Amino acid sequence: MILITGASGSVGRAVLAEVVRSGEKHRAMYRSKKDAANAPEGTEAVIADFSDKASLGPALRGVESVYLVCSPIPELVQLEGNAIEASEAAGVRRIVLNSALGAGDYGKSFPSWHRKVEDKLKAAKIGHCILRPNSFMQNVLMYYAPAIRTQGAFYSAMGNARISYLDVRDVAAVAAKALRSSQHDGKTYELNGPEALTCTEVAEGISRHAGITARYVEIPAEAQRKAMLDQGMPEWQVSALLDLQEYYTGGRGRTVDGVLDGLLGRHPITMDRFLEEFAGQFRGQAAKG
Repeated sequence: MILITGASGSVGRAVLAEVVRSGEKHRAMYRSKKDAANAPEGTEAVIADFSDKASLGPALRGVESVYLVCSPIPELVQLEGNAIEASEAAGVRRIVLNSALGAGDYGKSFPSWHRKVEDKLKAAKIGHCILRPNSFMQNVLMYYAPAIRTQGAFYSAMGNARISYLDVRDVAAVAAKALRSSQHDGKTYELNGPEALTCTEVAEGISRHAGITARYVEIPAEAQRKAMLDQGMPEWQVSALLDLQEYYTGGRGRTVDGVLDGLLGRHPITMDRFLEEFAGQFRGQAAKG
């Protein structure tokens, strides 16, 4: 039995889809009945919450492998720590942890939180595989598409930093393989995409595939901070995102190494393919003009 946590989130949902396709017996964990009602056909849905330790026992009953993912919030270390302890107590044999690129060497922001969870998992008496993915292509939709639709541009302080973006669905394919086999136990994989792109190159790709004029506009980091705060983002999240941005502007996150290719057994999804698939999400009144 495989348990997929975070089954309503972007990565968890993709992992669930991969496990469903594999035909393995599985269970998906949701935080509410409303979310659980959207579980795929043939999926056993369970309601549980990392913050409620008592709810984790039933969710883990009979489970051999767990895909562990949590929203990037300050409580991440405590919440995922609860899940690790509950998994160990339930006799789970393997946890596949969704960590983050930079967890091995960056002491700020989200990577530093993930590193604490990694250390706890490694100290537990349980098999594990740790995935450290680079920035997701789906983040381009989340963070850039809204401004492109209304203003024909997106704004950041990334300069000419290059990022090896990868598709969430490729991470999910790797996670599903690690959940089904002991072959990846004890391994930590840093996952990078097939090419390293600047924001300007991403904007050019959006323009080409969406048939619009999309621009990347460089702004000072403090202006970016003010814009995020003005949008109502909490201070902790703004600071964490800007600290993470420093990771990339410092020259990290640009590696293209073929590790993902080897794990997938095929070439990863490219940014061009991704932008072609989701071109419609960048079109809007200002962008069309």
